[in-house]
Amino acid sequence: MPISNCLNMAGSYLAATATPPETCVPGRRRAPLAGATTRSQQRALPKPRSLGAGSHRLAVSSRHRRRLGVVSAGNTGRFGLDSNSELQVTVNRAPDGSVVEVELFATNTGGSSLSLHWGALQRGRKFKNNDQNFQIHLRTTDLHQGQHSAPTETRRHSSTERIARKNRDVMQLLSKPATSHVNGVVQTSSKNPTVLDLFLKSLQDKGSCEVLCKKLFKLGEKEILALFLEEQGRTKVQLATNHVEPLILHWALAQKAGEWKAPPAGILPPGSTLLEMACESSFSEATFDGLGYQTLEIELDDDSYKGMPFVLRSNETWIKNNTSDFYLDFSRRVTKSTGDGNDGSKGTAKALLEAIADLEEDAQRSLMHRFNIATDLAEQAKDAGQLGLAGLLVWMRFMATRQLVWNKNYNVKPREISQAQDRFTDILQNLYKLYPEHREMIRMIMSAVGRGGEGDVGQRIRDEILRNNDCMGGMMEEWHQKLHNNTSPDDVVICQALMDYLNSNLDITVYWDTLNKNGITKERLLSYDHPIHSEPNLRSEQKDGYRAEGEGFMVGVKVNPVKELPSGFQELLKFVLDHVEDKSVEALVEALLEARAEVRPLLRGSSERLKDLIFLDIALDSSVRTAVERSYEQLNNAAPEKIMYFISLVLENLALSTEDNENLLCCLKGWNHALGMAKNSDNQWALYAKACLDRTRLALVTKGEEYHHTLQPSAEYLGSLLGVEQWTVNIFTEEIIRSGSAASLSLLLNRLDPVLRNIANLGSWQIISPIEVVDELLTVQNKSYDKPTVLVAKAVKGEEEIPDGVVAVLTPDMPDVLSHVSVRARNSKVLFATCFDPDILSELQCHEGKLISVKPTSSDITYRETAESELLVASSTGAQDDTSGPSISLVKKQFPGKYAISANEFSDEMVGAKSRNIAYLKGKVPPSVGVPTSVALPFGTFETVLSDKMNKEVDQNIQSLKKKLNQGEFSALTEMRHAIVNLIAPVNLVKELEEKMQGCGMPWPGDEGEQRWEQAWMAIKKVWASKWNERAYFSTRKVKLDHDYLSMAVLVQEIVSADYAFVIHTTNPSSGDPLEIYAEVVKGLGETLVGAYPGRALSFVCKKDDLNSPKVLGYPSKPIGLFIKQSIIFRSDSNGEDLEGYAGAGLYDSVPMDKEEEVVLDYTTDPLIIDCSFRNSILSSIARTGYAIEELYGSPQDIEGVVKDGKIYVVQTRPQM
Repeated sequence: MPISNCLNMAGSYLAATATPPETCVPGRRRAPLAGATTRSQQRALPKPRSLGAGSHRLAVSSRHRRRLGVVSAGNTGRFGLDSNSELQVTVNRAPDGSVVEVELFATNTGGSSLSLHWGALQRGRKFKNNDQNFQIHLRTTDLHQGQHSAPTETRRHSSTERIARKNRDVMQLLSKPATSHVNGVVQTSSKNPTVLDLFLKSLQDKGSCEVLCKKLFKLGEKEILALFLEEQGRTKVQLATNHVEPLILHWALAQKAGEWKAPPAGILPPGSTLLEMACESSFSEATFDGLGYQTLEIELDDDSYKGMPFVLRSNETWIKNNTSDFYLDFSRRVTKSTGDGNDGSKGTAKALLEAIADLEEDAQRSLMHRFNIATDLAEQAKDAGQLGLAGLLVWMRFMATRQLVWNKNYNVKPREISQAQDRFTDILQNLYKLYPEHREMIRMIMSAVGRGGEGDVGQRIRDEILRNNDCMGGMMEEWHQKLHNNTSPDDVVICQALMDYLNSNLDITVYWDTLNKNGITKERLLSYDHPIHSEPNLRSEQKDGYRAEGEGFMVGVKVNPVKELPSGFQELLKFVLDHVEDKSVEALVEALLEARAEVRPLLRGSSERLKDLIFLDIALDSSVRTAVERSYEQLNNAAPEKIMYFISLVLENLALSTEDNENLLCCLKGWNHALGMAKNSDNQWALYAKACLDRTRLALVTKGEEYHHTLQPSAEYLGSLLGVEQWTVNIFTEEIIRSGSAASLSLLLNRLDPVLRNIANLGSWQIISPIEVVDELLTVQNKSYDKPTVLVAKAVKGEEEIPDGVVAVLTPDMPDVLSHVSVRARNSKVLFATCFDPDILSELQCHEGKLISVKPTSSDITYRETAESELLVASSTGAQDDTSGPSISLVKKQFPGKYAISANEFSDEMVGAKSRNIAYLKGKVPPSVGVPTSVALPFGTFETVLSDKMNKEVDQNIQSLKKKLNQGEFSALTEMRHAIVNLIAPVNLVKELEEKMQGCGMPWPGDEGEQRWEQAWMAIKKVWASKWNERAYFSTRKVKLDHDYLSMAVLVQEIVSADYAFVIHTTNPSSGDPLEIYAEVVKGLGETLVGAYPGRALSFVCKKDDLNSPKVLGYPSKPIGLFIKQSIIFRSDSNGEDLEGYAGAGLYDSVPMDKEEEVVLDYTTDPLIIDCSFRNSILSSIARTGYAIEELYGSPQDIEGVVKDGKIYVVQTRPQM
């Protein structure tokens, strides 16, 4: 259905869904007295005319102002405006005296627009509109036209008229359903396989048997499975059924469609009877795992056959496929299933998709058949969970976009399609009610299917098209015949085109324009089983009759009141319908969103009319998108505040269509806060808005990835089974996204981004570290490039390794400046920069494979193509400085004879620099800075535990895996990590660690039970195992570091349950300024800052000679914060970190004993963001801490810490590299 029609249908339908209230929407500025419009007045008011593009306001002249009170109740007063213009004011008091109606009508204004500036008095009290005069546009007309002559089709209200939205908390729109996912795996209810499932699997498990074609037919409550297969070079037909009664197969072969040809005598199964044009063969009884079935095998002698038609006979009863013969089509081949997803079915509800493919031939007979089949498959889709519903959506979407046949010469009445559609949408309504976690997917299915409804409405309209309007022959009769035989969604477009044609005074170009805009061409009209050859050629006197029938067809449902709709909802919908074609759409979009917000609570309940409400919400959603798309041109030169406001509107619409919408709502609150900052002339508003933009864009990317992960595999697998064109399959997920609000939102963000960057003086680049194109840096981190290479990476997570030979990494992604990959880029002297301008990035990608020279400045990057000779000179110069990369030597550490040591025992023979530095800080930092108590498991502990006899099997496994690794089998790294977590803790290790922790005043996990100690022991083993993570292993190989000599101590600290975490570089890493501190701050634990968590941290700089004046460089855009209860963290502390010439920091893992809780962050309630005084205090304290520690060590420091209740804690420091 065309989007433009959705609201027409919803509006026509919903204008009468609520019992009309006695008052209009509170705050609606249309009648002089809010709440005073009665139904009688609504009927009496003449329809307004369009104001026209050149209209202007004309205030009531002061010399004609009079108090309305002078007009007695029930009387009319007239006021002269100009020489021949008049304002008529009528006052009517309701019988009970509760309200007063005031109607104003201006005449003979010459087409000018009028505005009324007015107020109200009540015994000395004056009412105003927020301290401003009320202003209402008046309907105008010329006397010679008549007062009620404005035609319906030209209705248009002033864009300044708008509803007043309720002041509701954004979080009232929150939807956070319980998920059915566990560890990222969709949980589906198990379904016992049938005997036919087992029979098919037994054939597929044969290595010599390939299923070429498969079809499952229904036999009432039983089924018959028909297979065309190849086994050892011979082709066969294999039939199996769970039908109980003895069966006879009446069959033939076909070399063309519709043919029945008797098979050759040489291929007949034993006991067969050859007839003139067919053959009859009996099924044989068999069992599988105790389950009985019947089977029949036919071996073919020729591969020229196209298929096999057949029917069945049970005793004297003939069994057919509904009213047709069964047919196994040999030409429709399926991919051989490997059972492991290598057939393209990975990430899909495979069994459901194959069932759909088996039934597609039946579904193509008509839309009635398709909807009935979909209804039958809905239970199976539900049992398969999210992926099952995804499969159903893909199938319905292929149908809606005409990738599948709608009708194959099957006569079906409109009522039959409507009834089938209604059955299917009833099932979807029930699933929507019972499974909140799947509502978003179900809603998309319903949008593709359409509502269904009272089946005889379309039938009755169709019959009356000819009967009542005196039009036999031509286009109308041809359409009548199409409606009679194969009604389809195209008919909605055809009807709309006819209505537009009628409303345009029979302009035939308008008819074709509507058809073509919705994808219906002359060729498509001719392609129907009952083609439409002619174009409409109506007479003027036929217009009214056809218009009435067309409007009835477009509504297509029986209108009954929805009792649950809130008071005033009818007026709200009426406002929408009055303004649905306004050129200025702001007021319309506000009203549409208000309507959606009002309906939303009913969608969460168990309304009797839930399906109607869902389709209403779909129509409102669609109308928002249509209106916003219409506004793009107007926003070209709009102020940034206006674009921001439209972003907030579209974001709200997207949140209302999304089930898990907490992050979107937090983004929305951020935009509202940014608008408030701009309104108050806060000089940080653009910087804050840029963070909101980055977070919103990140949310869209995440949503797109979620859709792609859920839908695209099903689209690809089902598309291959059904023979859907590949280009359609390739863009399936993209088109799903483009059909929603996300696409509109993305366009608005792209329009605002350069504006904000300009206002905030951000430029197009952020230099993080002073062309081959890759999707992710992660995919090439272990690659080496022979020539100096500029890498354009579409995604950088933050934990990757920079490949050898790379001199620059340019990316649109936004890793934190102090993330691990950023630090390693600086240490390796690699240019690392974020590009905010998509045009620049696109231009860079066009240089793939070419030689370019890239030059950074303090805030920008220039690049140009260069010659091979220049590269050779640069390489030669670099080679002179190259010392050929000598390996970094490590001294193998020995086990000191202790499983656990306290901080006063830390030495370079026992622990790494991380532990030693934290022990050094204790007692030396200012009293305002806390340092957590620490103990450690020293170097050599892992090797000693591994050599313990109780871990003999693990040791043998690891030694075997090391050999594989040395031979270049890098998959052994994962196996190594899995093997290490099977280690058993020696009794003495547990005893010594308990003594050291309790002796230092730290809580001992074992006091809370054995399970708590097991959690701690697992965390320790994961730290040891991180020595063999891919990032660390490839990093050590690059610098020829002997991996066997790398030892891992474990630093044990009590976790400070942080409000904020920070990282400080006491020399600004971007500019190299030693007089300026640079720091980044996140809410919650620091893992979101240093790890691979998307979004940016709050960043600031502070001059060392003015530590009380931090300057914010960027506000946070990270959507997630990590929080944890009181717990213990086990930190990696190797002898391969902080070595001169090698940046090993951050390569290995630190693991908390307890799992962190992920919390969606709302920065509009965070004092660090909204309270300038608090922010200045915290950031100054962080800067002073960094300065004090740098003074203590006498060199630039890289410091990690947290803030708890305003107090600073430092958890580690190392030399800044």
